[in-house]
Amino acid sequence: MNDTTTQSAPLLENEHVKELLAILKENSVSSKDFLDVIGYVGAMERQLDAAVGELSAMRRELADMREEKNHPVRTSLQKAIQALENKITETRERLEAVKAGIVEGCKNAVAAFKEKGIAALDGLASFFHIRQGLEKVQESMDRNIHYDEQSMKKIAAVSTEYHEIGKHVKNMGRAIQGKESIQEAKPMGRLAKLIQAPYKLDQACSAAIKRQAASALNSLGKLEQRAVRHRETQKEAGKSEKKPSVLKNLQAFKEQAAQTAQNAPAPQRKKAEVSL
Repeated sequence: MNDTTTQSAPLLENEHVKELLAILKENSVSSKDFLDVIGYVGAMERQLDAAVGELSAMRRELADMREEKNHPVRTSLQKAIQALENKITETRERLEAVKAGIVEGCKNAVAAFKEKGIAALDGLASFFHIRQGLEKVQESMDRNIHYDEQSMKKIAAVSTEYHEIGKHVKNMGRAIQGKESIQEAKPMGRLAKLIQAPYKLDQACSAAIKRQAASALNSLGKLEQRAVRHRETQKEAGKSEKKPSVLKNLQAFKEQAAQTAQNAPAPQRKKAEVSL
């Protein structure tokens, strides 16, 4: 499988990520939630790497099978492995898009810091547009889990039916020989379990990535809440600055009107005072 050779380096090795983390550390700004997001993305990548390793082992086992090249079980297993490889590639591409969004966000955050100072990083989450990408990863894992579950149920049902037929055939022979009938069919056989293996692997991998994506979204949510609080603080500060100026203008208007009334002739002064 060649997708492992095209994946980008871990986020913590990226120069823009390292630069932003250094700025946050130097200015005593918490980077915990941001580092958590990066950590969960890395965990999802490692989960895919582990799945690729297990698929390689399945391929080796497939190559060692004694069944003929075109045996139905062999063909089914090859198709299941190929389908899982395609899912891994698709998930890898989604994660690469998320990583690209993080790197781009780091570049923009560093640029904002250099232009406006550390206050620009109070709303750090506003630089990272990765929520939709993480949600897509989570949704695709949900679909994978459901598909794998249904596929394994079908394989188990076919295996059960096959062994039930075998039991009935054996019981016919035993009846002819005057022997007691077999009451239970054999459990799911080795070949059926072998066909189920890629689906079990995908289900476990997808469930783990789904949990990690949910955790990444949770940490991103905390970053976003900090950004919202920062905007609200700025808005309140802006209101506080405006209020004194309004009062000041009103007082100045009253003083100007009073002065005008004092300078006016007596009849006009009374009229001005009444208007005030």
